[in-house]
Amino acid sequence: MKKSLLIVSLMAVALAACSKKEEAPAVAPATEATAPATTEAAPVVAPVEVAPATPADQAATAAAGAADAASTAADAAAVASNAASDAASAAAAAAK
Repeated sequence: MKKSLLIVSLMAVALAACSKKEEAPAVAPATEATAPATTEAAPVVAPVEVAPATPADQAATAAAGAADAASTAADAAAVASNAASDAASAAAAAAK
């Protein structure tokens, strides 16, 4: 029992130590061009159609989502590691 608890604790610590938190690059939102304000009547300008997202933009968005999910998983692994370590310490103290 003690060995299996120790092994589980070490595996949780190893998993938490191997996780690496990386910041995803921020994607700048597209902006529309606006006409300058004048005192004369300006001609009516048709709205500019925004081009659909390219596959590269979609991939970048998916990668950012995956990085966030991996970061969340790493945080959860760290919490689990701390809980396992606390449990192992409590078990060791109770065994004395």
